[in-house]
Amino acid sequence: MSFSKALDLIRLARLAAMRRGGISLEEICGEFGVAHRTAQRMTDALETIFANVETLDGPDRKRRWRLTDPMLERLQLRQETAIEALEIAGRAAETEGRLRHAGALSDIRDSLLAHLAPKEALRTETDAEAVLTAMGYVTRPGPKVNLQPDVLDAVIEALRGPFRLRLRYGGLDAPERVIEPHGLLMGHRSYLVARQPGRDDTLRNFRMDRIHAAETMDESFAFAPGFSLQDYAAQAFGVFQDPAQYGEVIWRFPPEAAARAAEFRFHSTQVLEHQDDGSLIVRFHAAGWLEMAWHLYQWGDKVEVLAPEGLRALVEGHRRADFNALP
Repeated sequence: MSFSKALDLIRLARLAAMRRGGISLEEICGEFGVAHRTAQRMTDALETIFANVETLDGPDRKRRWRLTDPMLERLQLRQETAIEALEIAGRAAETEGRLRHAGALSDIRDSLLAHLAPKEALRTETDAEAVLTAMGYVTRPGPKVNLQPDVLDAVIEALRGPFRLRLRYGGLDAPERVIEPHGLLMGHRSYLVARQPGRDDTLRNFRMDRIHAAETMDESFAFAPGFSLQDYAAQAFGVFQDPAQYGEVIWRFPPEAAARAAEFRFHSTQVLEHQDDGSLIVRFHAAGWLEMAWHLYQWGDKVEVLAPEGLRALVEGHRRADFNALP
């Protein structure tokens, strides 16, 4: 067995031990990027090397392999990538004001380091810090809206229930309102997607930076039938959306900007159409003309809005020809 195959077998054994229901051939293909036949050979090797392998046939008719009473925790595998990933996630959570998540990620990181020998733990921490500094995660540039950690904690607790939220929104002296949170959209400006039962069943976006106080109530509720945060978010170009603006969006990039525009993923539903003259047509369905206009301004006169007419009128007169670089 080659060295790389031995490493894959150890990793497969760990996955089979850590996953309560075991691991299937399809999951092995996805985890290791291999073909179905290779995944079968890997499970054959797993059963040959380890005596405590059991197979389970689930209700989905998929066979899964699981290690019972595993002793793999005694193998001290290298943890640089795991520590780096936890550090990145933890610092991102802290930057966004999610202090509870940042603390939990820090605890997991410390637990991993505690299982390593002191010399190995020090080397792993040093390597992770070097990578994070090089990635710019210590001093990430760009403006951001600060969120109140106590408000964010209350929102996360309410989403976990789900429970209703009592909050003060808008001005400091605004009256309290009760809402039913459905999801949190994180971005350059974050929004809480929620219903306000005192008004109607419409889902609305509440700017997180305008929530001055929030309290999780001991009142549960049912999500709107068929609600999916992923589908809801896909209706917007950025994070905010106006249902009245939802529709097909068509942009044309001239030949000199087409290659650069083709590198962008403007929206999850986009379709790219390369034209005979070298230009590029981008189509997608979304709302949020103002956020589209903010993005389009960066392209100067290297983009033309073909539809909708409302967005075309919004950017008309703001297409500059003196930008010396594309986004």
